[in-house]
Amino acid sequence: MNGKYALHPAGSEFHWVLKARDAQTMLSSPMYANKASAEAGIASCRINSKDEAHYERLAAPDKRPYFVLKTPTGEVIGASQIYHSDAAREKGITLCKESGPVATIAYS
Repeated sequence: MNGKYALHPAGSEFHWVLKARDAQTMLSSPMYANKASAEAGIASCRINSKDEAHYERLAAPDKRPYFVLKTPTGEVIGASQIYHSDAAREKGITLCKESGPVATIAYS
């Protein structure tokens, strides 16, 4: 079983998370004004998550690693959790590359 995009309302806006097979969150989207925009964000994630060049490796203020997935124009599609090591971040990126293009959408 592949991961899934969990799409849900958040107040008057919408948000999605990409979850791994074990239900751990791999990527969290920004807020969207409506459901159609959130679905377009998922479509963008499906396209861009395959490409290594779209991942930016960053560090939080406390130096713990995380990553963001971006469009070719630099728009943030989603941000990862904070990881305990660079190796764990790399594993998260690998999982995003595998699950992002094929994950199903679960609506709530």
